[in-house]
Amino acid sequence: MKQSIIICGLAAAILSSCNSGDKLAAVAENAVKPTVITEVVPNDTDDPAIWVNPKDSSEVFVIGTDKHEKTGGLYLYDMEGKIVNQVTPLDRPNNVDIAYGFNLDGRIVDIAVVTERGTNKIRVFTLPDLKAIDNGGIPVFEGEKDRSPMGIALYTKADSTGNKIQAIVGRKTGESGRYLFQYDLIDNGGTVVGKKVREFGKFEGGKEIEAIAVDNQLGYIYYSDEGFGIHKYYADPAHGNQELAVFGKTDFKEDHEGIAIYQSSDSTGYILVSNQQNNSFNIYPREGVAGNPNQHQLITEVPVSAVECDGADAISLPIGSKFPKGMLVAMSNGMVFHYYDWQIFQDSINAKK
Repeated sequence: MKQSIIICGLAAAILSSCNSGDKLAAVAENAVKPTVITEVVPNDTDDPAIWVNPKDSSEVFVIGTDKHEKTGGLYLYDMEGKIVNQVTPLDRPNNVDIAYGFNLDGRIVDIAVVTERGTNKIRVFTLPDLKAIDNGGIPVFEGEKDRSPMGIALYTKADSTGNKIQAIVGRKTGESGRYLFQYDLIDNGGTVVGKKVREFGKFEGGKEIEAIAVDNQLGYIYYSDEGFGIHKYYADPAHGNQELAVFGKTDFKEDHEGIAIYQSSDSTGYILVSNQQNNSFNIYPREGVAGNPNQHQLITEVPVSAVECDGADAISLPIGSKFPKGMLVAMSNGMVFHYYDWQIFQDSINAKK
């Protein structure tokens, strides 16, 4: 059964690429092959996140969005790529992120937060049961002419009563300097509400901002300014809205898309960014270069079998014999997500050293 899922999923992804015309690069002959391809969803996969059970690290799930108006959804996959839980329908869910240790009415829970573009809200669900705890959703970009939330990343700060969690939300269209809004997620007697704490984020205006990632340990936010580059800011609003870096401006065929952070240690690792129209990932040093933590130079580019990847996530935790150094999860055309063995990426990085 597993083998048939993988073959069918890959065939669907390749067929989708072929039917999309010349604007898409074909999958390269030397492209990294996924270890697992998930079951197909009804509409259009967009963005994944990885959750590890804090009480049992052998229990790992991938959470992914199925993007469609009125009939979209949020899906939970096991490590074989099988769908084991879902929330449907949602109205055009775009991106998803997860956070650990939220204090919900005296109970510590892990959460998945999703942008629901059709309702101009973010949705909050407990993990892994995907129970809604937001009373129908938290409105975002209220009072703005352009709302339409797309990208999301969660920033966590340790707190004596549980973790303080903030959502950084992007939208389809926004003004440079205030394209992203940041919200405190607050428990209100067992229901999560939001309070805006910051507006920030430069935008070059060429396309849009969707992919956002937070490095909780180092305290940074990265986001893809499609067709321009990757911006870097402090995650904590108390540190101000100074832009720390823009990188990758000349390294991409066209769009800068999904961002994943792989942690080799507390302070080292890699930033992976989807080179969407080249069906590859560009890899940068998480720690920057010697003497300058905000200088991120391209290490290598790795071609993948995922077609036109929008969203990605990575984890360095060993996950059984298939993923001994962790994995990268990438969205692919064909309504699927790919699970890649991290060691293949590490081998490519090592070859460049």
